[in-house]
Amino acid sequence: MPLPRIGVVIVTMGTRPVELRALLASVERQDVPATRVVLVGNATPLTACDVAPNVVKVPLDDNLGCPGGRNVGLRELRASGDVDVVIELDDDGLLIADDVFRTVQELFAADARLGITGFRVADPQGHTERRWVPRLRADDPMRRGLVTAFLGGGHAFSMPMLDEIGLWPAEFFFGHEESDLAWRALDAGWKILYEPELVLQHPRTSPARHAVHYRFTARNRVWLARRRLPAPLVPVYLGVWISLTLARIRSVPGLKAWCGGFVEGMRTPCGPREPMKWRTVWRMTRLGRPPIL
Repeated sequence: MPLPRIGVVIVTMGTRPVELRALLASVERQDVPATRVVLVGNATPLTACDVAPNVVKVPLDDNLGCPGGRNVGLRELRASGDVDVVIELDDDGLLIADDVFRTVQELFAADARLGITGFRVADPQGHTERRWVPRLRADDPMRRGLVTAFLGGGHAFSMPMLDEIGLWPAEFFFGHEESDLAWRALDAGWKILYEPELVLQHPRTSPARHAVHYRFTARNRVWLARRRLPAPLVPVYLGVWISLTLARIRSVPGLKAWCGGFVEGMRTPCGPREPMKWRTVWRMTRLGRPPIL
């Protein structure tokens, strides 16, 4: 069986030029070259960014958010017809090993139902935060295995999987788009593998650094439940997260933004409702994370 051809999508707003240059250099250093690399500029012209010959620059007039920008890159790769697996990377990430693409090729070649491979994210000191481990029992970031989630900062997708389940939910703009895509993949019978040997170096940051974090987190979590969960689980899921949020948030402005986003999520259209099958609920439960957490 031939090894899959690798494509890469990177979305940037042009605010991290030093980090982006380092990331592009780490992509070029891979011992298996990417067939095609797409650099999407969210509301940035990309004129000051020098790139290798195999990099396609797609400047956008508007900021489409992370999922919307990635969809532009995915459509570019799909139209090319020469990519089987796409790797998406945050523009402030860095590939510290030169065999990442080769390892990704081998993983997808070995399992035709592998839909998503999640990378291990580590800070420059090599530490992986608990929230970066895509399972509830996050004490051991080196434990490899099938999971129900992945990190958006570094991962690989099967293009046949995307052809079947669709692309990112662009309307989410920021927050929980990974969960929506992961749940669709699992419901269609695809596997999600967490592979800690695939490392994306990433600075230790808080998602709350984004001004819209609390609002979009709440709104998109409600949308996610309305779109993807069987009806009996919707109030359970939202009730669990209301309780967790009240216990965790220490900022009054943050709590107000979160409550506003929750109300927005209940009142506004969330897109087509396609709830997962009950057998997917059971599958996720057996993998260690039922879709109420």
